[in-house]
Amino acid sequence: MKTMAAVLLLLAVRADEWTDLIGESGLQKWKGGEWVVAGEASLGEGDGKKLAWKPGAGVIVNGKDGRTANLFSKDEFGDLEAHVEFMVAKGSNSGVYFMGRYEVQVLDSFGVKDVHYSDCGGIYQRWDPKRGKGQEGYEGHPPKVNASKPAGEWQSFDVVFRAPRFDAEGKKTANARFVKVVHNGQVVHENVEVTGTTRAGAWEDEKPQGPLMLQGDHGPVAYRNIRVRPLKD
Repeated sequence: MKTMAAVLLLLAVRADEWTDLIGESGLQKWKGGEWVVAGEASLGEGDGKKLAWKPGAGVIVNGKDGRTANLFSKDEFGDLEAHVEFMVAKGSNSGVYFMGRYEVQVLDSFGVKDVHYSDCGGIYQRWDPKRGKGQEGYEGHPPKVNASKPAGEWQSFDVVFRAPRFDAEGKKTANARFVKVVHNGQVVHENVEVTGTTRAGAWEDEKPQGPLMLQGDHGPVAYRNIRVRPLKD
């Protein structure tokens, strides 16, 4: 059996070049809600529960009210390595959804001692009402450590993601997997399998490819330096 290091090395040497999804192009590589292109972002005045920004390029913010529709990359991906930088206001909530279906949580979790799947860096739970009252949520994965910075500071995710596999008839043969998730330089997940789409994903079905999705309807958030490169397994 290959070690985790060997798997990561194999994926890395078979990767395409990095693509910047924001940069000077702003929102040209995205579709969705009424997001704003900016040059800088910071906490707004007062209680810090909103974000302020200055004109320019390289940063996107989820609207003046800090609540708009989700954003989807125009390109779709399967196996993927991604670097994402984000900033949240105090108490705010967002998420990065690989293939629009599998979420790494974004949340103001600074200082939380007992972290859960719903804290920043967690792999969000699945949801099925048919499981019965109080049992609907399952398979959430908390981060190994709380690596969160205070609201208003830029943070980062570095993720290696493996898409689900399907046979010629479209039957799933292997689940999606977060090979590695690094939050602000600290490893928070390794080799975590997800048996289906996580809660609030854009779709409940599973496919070989899908877009990157940024959640925009849960509170003020800004993103920058989103770089991706498909991995060839």
